[in-house]
Amino acid sequence: MTITHWIDGKPVEAGKSTLPVTSPWDGKTFGEVCLADEATREAAITSARSAFAFWSKLSVKDRVQPLFRFKSLAESRMTELAESVSRESGKTVAEARAGVEKGLECVEFACSLPQLLTGEILEVSRGVDCHTRRFPLGVVAGITPFNFPAMVPLWMFPLAIACGNTFILKPSEQVPCTSLLLAELLAEAGLPVGVFNVVQGNRETVEALLDDSRIAAAAFVGSTPVAKAVFERGMLAGKRTLALGGAKNHLIVVPDADPTLTAKNIVASATGCAGQRCMAASVLIAVGDCDAILAAVATEMKTIIPGQNMGGIISEVAQQRILGYLDRAEASGARLVVDGRKNLPASGYFVGPTLIDNVAPGSPWAWDEIFGPVLTVLRVATLDEALAIESASPYGNACSVFTTSGAVARYVEEHASSGMIGVNIGVPVPREPFSFGGWNDSRFGQGDITGKDGIAFWTKLKKTTTKWSTGAAKNWMS
Repeated sequence: MTITHWIDGKPVEAGKSTLPVTSPWDGKTFGEVCLADEATREAAITSARSAFAFWSKLSVKDRVQPLFRFKSLAESRMTELAESVSRESGKTVAEARAGVEKGLECVEFACSLPQLLTGEILEVSRGVDCHTRRFPLGVVAGITPFNFPAMVPLWMFPLAIACGNTFILKPSEQVPCTSLLLAELLAEAGLPVGVFNVVQGNRETVEALLDDSRIAAAAFVGSTPVAKAVFERGMLAGKRTLALGGAKNHLIVVPDADPTLTAKNIVASATGCAGQRCMAASVLIAVGDCDAILAAVATEMKTIIPGQNMGGIISEVAQQRILGYLDRAEASGARLVVDGRKNLPASGYFVGPTLIDNVAPGSPWAWDEIFGPVLTVLRVATLDEALAIESASPYGNACSVFTTSGAVARYVEEHASSGMIGVNIGVPVPREPFSFGGWNDSRFGQGDITGKDGIAFWTKLKKTTTKWSTGAAKNWMS
């Protein structure tokens, strides 16, 4: 199967080279994705620029109508979307479906723009008004990761095109198929030709999009080192850029936490999507005597079976990297309470749920973003010690606390160095209209990618001052 681009409203097989695409479930190649060359990228940009000339002039009410239809179509073909995501990313079908549903919340938010993109007006002096309006930027781009082939693009393009921009999506070359299904649904929903384009490619394509002055803005989601490089390159090119990076999320558990709720939430956070998400639990900090809760976590973790209720790792390279961390942790004296190297399926790329105890705070398994179903346990005596460990991390996506004390929860909320906080919630992803975004080295650029911050990112603000009343009193603005 040849996996194409989507340019000017149709699939386009272009480019001189391809890459194999494999499924984590069995490790088998199921297609070859075309890699964009200069001519392919030029065709996409030309199409998007041509579409911008008329799309940006439509009213916001007219621009959101295809998105209403797109959401309905996506819901009617949810099984197809979920299976596409599952096949190429390794998620379970249930996880894939949840990701699509979360993405469609962002479509709903974009459809509400006629009520949100209203601007402000104030009589600033007698007879003198100031008002604001938001305008689209032009052709914009989204560069998205392997772990959420539908959800992360849906964080970006619905809001961007509702704001009047035209969009070029560059999905990860490891998961190129779902983007084309989204493009087909948009076309079926009546989105005009050129408003949404898909350009497949690798690093060369990313760098070309970032360097091209005709692209006004770029959003990125991926690992922190790449996010930083993308941000710097985009900004050097004079481009508005927002790049979301990785994380090392800490879950703080205190002795009064509800054992059952805590264990289920922690394990779901650490093992969901095989730990391949920037909101996954990575470090469990036990404050005081939490042995009973930790035992419950271990018991719950043993119910997660790779290949059954947990999906695969994106590639063999990623699988071996994760397994290497486990080997080195054990060699260092850490104790693998639950060992993810055992009882793995015979084919495909899998790592089992892993719980590592007897670990020092500065060890690689407590510090690095492993990006797998690996949870490291740290033990401290006080809540302040736990928060000191959390705040020392260079990342800042999420921190959760498990407690039945409102005072403890409030203290963690106020002192944790993360942009998203959970109380008895293992994956504290905000629901729309609250925006998604972390702090520190988990984000490069200003604002968040969804919600009202997303509106600000994909638009530019124009301020107009008017004076019509000839009878206005004289003042400094006369």
